[in-house]
Amino acid sequence: MDGFEEFSRLNVLVFGDVMLDRYWWGSVDRISPEAPVPVVRLNKTTVTAGGAANVAANVSALGASVMLFGAIGNDEGGAMFPDILAKSGISADHLIKLNDRPTTVKTRVVAHSQQIVRLDQESEGEFNAAEESIVQERLESKLAEADIIVISDYAKGILTNDLLKFVIDFGKTNDIKILVDPKGKDYQKYRGATLLTPNRKEAAEACKLEENGQRVVEIAGEQLLREVETDAILITQGEDGVTLFQDGVAPLHIEALPRDVYDVTGAGDTFIATVAVALGSGKTLEESARLANIAAGIVIEQIGTTVINRTELIDSAHRTEPQDC
Repeated sequence: MDGFEEFSRLNVLVFGDVMLDRYWWGSVDRISPEAPVPVVRLNKTTVTAGGAANVAANVSALGASVMLFGAIGNDEGGAMFPDILAKSGISADHLIKLNDRPTTVKTRVVAHSQQIVRLDQESEGEFNAAEESIVQERLESKLAEADIIVISDYAKGILTNDLLKFVIDFGKTNDIKILVDPKGKDYQKYRGATLLTPNRKEAAEACKLEENGQRVVEIAGEQLLREVETDAILITQGEDGVTLFQDGVAPLHIEALPRDVYDVTGAGDTFIATVAVALGSGKTLEESARLANIAAGIVIEQIGTTVINRTELIDSAHRTEPQDC
């Protein structure tokens, strides 16, 4: 297991829906007399980078340099971003502040290690032509500096078809790998990307299949590989591991490592960030998928949105499958 020193030489561009993950931590010892709901005694509040910002935070924690592109509102949430990103060594300079859209904030109320409710503040409307133009202008000046590009789609509006095509076409023309964490049912907008990393449910929906149908992963993987014209598909399946599909190669299934699952929040962000850093550093798709499988397994053992650092990944990789990575 070597080559991890290459992580620090990598420059990753992350583009997508940034958000804040806010947690209200407390305890419950009674039910409200006003309604049959628990009364949470608030103990503390924490705020971390979420969505595409969490992808960037994971990339940075693994030792690579990162440029984060996204949009925030001219509001309290937006004002918090620079300090939150700075803690992960990430600049907020490439975030676009918009007056007519709120910063996406997901607030989770957690008591006794259990999430009770989640409150979402967001706008899901697609960006208009003027907003698109601003984003494209910002991207144009930095795309060429990237060694690899990650697109993190949470369906909050910034990843319009035109912007996706612009970034993917740039990557293809300049031999820069484009990795996509997809959302929605229309994957044609990602046509030509290097790699897509949907989970089982997302892949099934994109292929109009029943999530629990027989061979749904195999059918969806082959279908997406063919229809989206991508080099590879990685379908994550939680405790059932991950399956890699490549054209002309038999599907490869990688078993998940035994873990105590406490919170899957952000696991997909950690997964694609690890694939990007590993792949961009010269590891094969199989090696990158195995490392990402290990990384995602580590973060689900923790409550809340967390990142994995390079030391944790190296230690865990050495303990598991050193011969395969």
